[in-house]
Amino acid sequence: MTKETLNRRKFLKGSALAATASAATLAAPAVARAEPTVLKMQAAWGGGIFLENAQSYVERVHAMAGKDLKIDLLPVNSVVKTSQMQDAVHRGVLDAAHYVPAYWYSKSKAASLFGTGPCFGWSSQEVLGWVNYGGGQELFDELMATLELNVVSYFNSPMPAQPLGWFKEHITDVAQLKGLKYRTVGLAADVLLEMGMSVVQLPGGEIQPAMKSGLIDAAEFNNPTSDRDFGMQDVSKDYHLASFHQSQEFFEITFNKKKHNALPSELQAVLKYASEAENSNFYWHNTKRYADDLVKLRDEQGVRIHRTPDSVMAGQLAAWDVVVDRISAEDPFFAKVIDSQKAYAKNVMNYLNLNTPDYKLAYNHYFG
Repeated sequence: MTKETLNRRKFLKGSALAATASAATLAAPAVARAEPTVLKMQAAWGGGIFLENAQSYVERVHAMAGKDLKIDLLPVNSVVKTSQMQDAVHRGVLDAAHYVPAYWYSKSKAASLFGTGPCFGWSSQEVLGWVNYGGGQELFDELMATLELNVVSYFNSPMPAQPLGWFKEHITDVAQLKGLKYRTVGLAADVLLEMGMSVVQLPGGEIQPAMKSGLIDAAEFNNPTSDRDFGMQDVSKDYHLASFHQSQEFFEITFNKKKHNALPSELQAVLKYASEAENSNFYWHNTKRYADDLVKLRDEQGVRIHRTPDSVMAGQLAAWDVVVDRISAEDPFFAKVIDSQKAYAKNVMNYLNLNTPDYKLAYNHYFG
């Protein structure tokens, strides 16, 4: 048998196998790829840095979930008003929402303790530590069950303390606050009322026009970047940083419980761990932007930057005591959350206060 004959036989045998494989392929039914699960999430933000933060969370979910899960992020008021977002998620009108607990605290004042409560010497980072390792998440879930809300929530993005905000004069003493019409939200409203202010609760986009028209005398929102975007520098030139009225806050990302629990466990894990990943990104990203925009407010817009005087912050702590004691006497669950927070803060902050060096001392050493 010649070499040519052997090669011809190999070719014919290979062609027959290929033909058989092709026939089998043609005979096999086409398998349709499952469509991704799409969650409709509305944010409480119409634009600006907070909508960027919401988008950042969504991008992390997409990167981790691949083609199996997509989140359709909608800006503020796309489906319902901000005050209706939690109810919309509960009913399934929305699959998810990106906001803060202070926006629904009218259902329960304990809600404000999950981000805008009294300062026990801790920052947003430590409050998130309490949520994850101090029993906070379990207490939140208990609150949801009590309110019969069909939602599951994750918390992320530890915010720096919010500024006291914008005033028509330089505040040098707590007595200047009495009688001022001031915008804030959540339990902070009770605290500032206790200090003698007249409090108005307004959405972010209405703050600057309200101050411009004289409806309010002073206001805060959250940070230098958002405040600058709102144009607060056009209605006030005295900006006061540091305050205990909302000294620790973070985002709540809430999902319809039925929709959330119907997801495969690995996709539920994606939603959770994307939230944790956004913690670090938020802090790195936002503090740099806040710092840059504070300089622009001062150097480009002529804003006078002040640190809130100690007399105001001491007055806030005293007011917090009155408010917390009053609500605790009325609401056993509120008192239960406060006790849990105090126990965690006393333990963790004891270590941190002993161990943390005075960073301001080092800053002044180099920058004066």
